[in-house]
Formats: sequence, structure tokens, C-alpha cells
Amino acid sequence: MHHTAILFLEFGAVVLGLGILGALALRVGISPIPLYLIAGLAFGTGGILPLATSEEFTAVGAELGVILLLLTLGLEYNADELVTSLKGNARAGIVDLVLNAAPGAICALLLGWGPVAAVAMAGVTYATSSGITAKVLSDLGWIGNRETPVVLSLLVFEDLTMAIYLPVLTAMLAGLSLLGGAVTVAIALGTVSVVLVVALRYGRFIEAFVRSPNSEVLLLKVVGLALLVAGVAQQLQVSAAVGAFLVGIALSGELAEDAQALLAPLRDLFAAVFFVFFGLQTDPTKIGPVAGLAVLLAVVSMITKLLTGVYAARRAGIAKAGQARAGIALIPRGEFNIVIAGLAVAAGAHPELGPLAAAYVLILAAFGPLAARLVQPLVTAIAKRA
Repeated sequence: MHHTAILFLEFGAVVLGLGILGALALRVGISPIPLYLIAGLAFGTGGILPLATSEEFTAVGAELGVILLLLTLGLEYNADELVTSLKGNARAGIVDLVLNAAPGAICALLLGWGPVAAVAMAGVTYATSSGITAKVLSDLGWIGNRETPVVLSLLVFEDLTMAIYLPVLTAMLAGLSLLGGAVTVAIALGTVSVVLVVALRYGRFIEAFVRSPNSEVLLLKVVGLALLVAGVAQQLQVSAAVGAFLVGIALSGELAEDAQALLAPLRDLFAAVFFVFFGLQTDPTKIGPVAGLAVLLAVVSMITKLLTGVYAARRAGIAKAGQARAGIALIPRGEFNIVIAGLAVAAGAHPELGPLAAAYVLILAAFGPLAARLVQPLVTAIAKRA
């Protein structure tokens, strides 16, 4: 059969299947994300029916999903709000780093994997999935809540920390000199600084360039600009998601509202593809031997993220219900964590690091959205009592 025909058949079946799973999730009243992840496991390596042709195409769609999720999240806030929130939550960001990097590092050291693997596992347990958290906030209608800026500031703090961490980890894995690693970190920090300054000081010029009375032209300009900035950021050792988020921050007011409305269907399509691709990357046959350790590490990480969210929200003067929502929103792990584990495994850090990280991330990527949905009635009850 022709290659293109197989691609259409496989990708069409995946998208249609996602639609069916989404409808099932709506009927049951749960988040569709766990079902999307399970579907990815079924069609990935070691699954029931592995995809042969469309995996590369799906990988590109998954990257687009993360970029669009963070772009639309950035559209909710302006640059001044971002800077104010980052300044006010810097201490909480440091607490987040210490509490959540420690479990992975300690685990690797206790297993005797060595310091490089410990640094890699620290990153695996530290970073919350911006993509999944953005989806949870949107699905549950938490975007407008008082605790959401606190959550977003922690996510941005984590992404900016990753801009330093990833070059350092890459240098350690490659055995580069201290000078070589320092140069890589400096480039990454410079890139983030330039994009943030442009968003803060020249946002009005960006808005003037993007603005259009025609919805088609507006959509093309916004998506094109986000992809360009994301690509440049990725090339300079910074997360593409950070670049897309800052593009969203640069746009505000009525223009941001119009862009959000246009982007919503596109975002939802590719976000679903992202979750499937996440499952595709995980070989279920390798999870069994490390499942117990992954569950233990996941439970510890749930507690540390809950403590982080409660601490950050309490410092911002938010009530108990909002503190609980903030902690729960931070639980999911996803794209960054898998990238970190992939880098470490490719460099030969330790053969069991990959399966452990995959099982750990899968648990939290599935449980985080489900927990948010399940505890929402409890959080509402707490709010009424308060």
C-alpha cells in the first residue's frame, strides 16, 4: 500500500479513536488525558498494535500540541503580570526546586547509579508538565481562579530553571569542560532574557504586526510567530514551550481574546496527539520490573508538589481551597521529564533509568488530571465552609 495512504489510515484511526475516548470520558465525567495515554501505550513499541508509518508525523503533532498549549496559556496574562508574579513567587520557586528535585537525586544515589544519573533523576522528579497542567486548568475552568497566577509563575520558574539545567546536564553527560558548559548556559540565559525583554518593552509593536481584521490572517500570524520563536528558543538550548509562552504574554487585550478563540480547536487537536505520543514512547513490557519503585517515587512526588502548591498559594494569601487546587495542578509530569530521561539513557547513564522515568511519569501524567477531577467536589466543599 502507498506510504501516504498508510499514513492517512493510521493517523485518521488515531484521531477518530481519540474522539471516541474523549466522548467516553465526557460521559463518565473524568479527564480524557489518562485514556489518551493508555491509547498511546496500546499503539507504541511493545503494545497491542504498534504504529509503523505515522509515528514521526505524530511526534511533530505532539510538539505542536505543547507549543499551542503554552501559547494559549500565555495569552491569558500580560508581561507585567508575569514579572510581578515571578518576583512575588521566587521563594516558592526555590522551595519547589529543593523539595521536588531531591526525591529523584536521592533515589539514584541510593540505587548506586552515580552522580550524573542523580542529576538526571533530579530533573525527572522536579519539573511539572506545563502542557498537562495547562490542559487541566482549562478543562476544569480554573484559569480565572486566584491561585492560577501562582501556578503559572511556578511553571515559568521551572521552565527558566530548565534553561540552566538542560545545558548543564548535557555538558555532564558529554563530559564537557566547565568552560564549555558555562558557555552553553550563558547562551540559554541570554535567549530567555532577550525574548522576555522584547515581550515586556515592545509588546505593542508585536501586537501591531500581528493584528488583522481577518481571522484567517490573524491565526496564521500568531501561529507562525509562535513557531518561529519556539524554534529559535529550541535551537539555543531553551524550551520551545517557553518561547511560545512568551509570545502569548506579548499579546494582550481584545487581540489575545480573538487569538484564543481561533486557536482553541487547533490546540485541542494537537494537545490530544501530544498525550498519545507520550504513551507511544513508553514500552509497557519494560515497566513491570521497576513498577514498585516508580509508584513509591510517584507518591513521594505527589506529596512534595502538594506541599509546594500549598506553600506558594498560602504566601499569596489564597484560601485553603485554592491552596489545594494549586498543589494538585502541579502534580502531572510529562514532556520535560521524558526528554531528560532520554538524554541520560542515550548517554549511557544507567539502563534502568529510562524505564523507571517512563513508569514514574506515566503514573503522574495519568493520575494528576484524574486527581484534579476527583477532588474538585471536595475543594468546592472546603471553599463553602471557609
